[in-house]
Amino acid sequence: MTGTFTTRTVDVTAGSAETMHDLTNTCSAFLREVAHGRDGLLNVFTPHATSGLAVIETGAGSDDDLLAALREVLPADGRRRDRHGRAGPGHDHMLPALVPPHATLPVVGGELQLGASQSVVLVTTGRDVPDRQVRLSFLG
Repeated sequence: MTGTFTTRTVDVTAGSAETMHDLTNTCSAFLREVAHGRDGLLNVFTPHATSGLAVIETGAGSDDDLLAALREVLPADGRRRDRHGRAGPGHDHMLPALVPPHATLPVVGGELQLGASQSVVLVTTGRDVPDRQVRLSFLG
């Protein structure tokens, strides 16, 4: 059986505030174009030091709760220093250790297999880069 690999980069405008951007519809549209009813895996990756990807319920408060929890765990209070001893956005650069920059998700019959309340979201705490990229890759 021969598999196919298809990849595409999509641009996301995250803005200048911490945010969660729902990518579920973007992922599903990509799979409709490339999966052609096949089973496989969708890998989602963001190449930014201050972003991560989560599979989480959105719209019921969990998204706000996640951002609040990240503010508690990674406070922007200036305690983190760069290699020159200056206060900086070190808290934002620690985000991918807690919310990884990748997710690999099952695809069955060409469709993303998420639970009823699950969404794929880009989590961004860095305020310095309003435009982000996300790479979608299907292997099936």
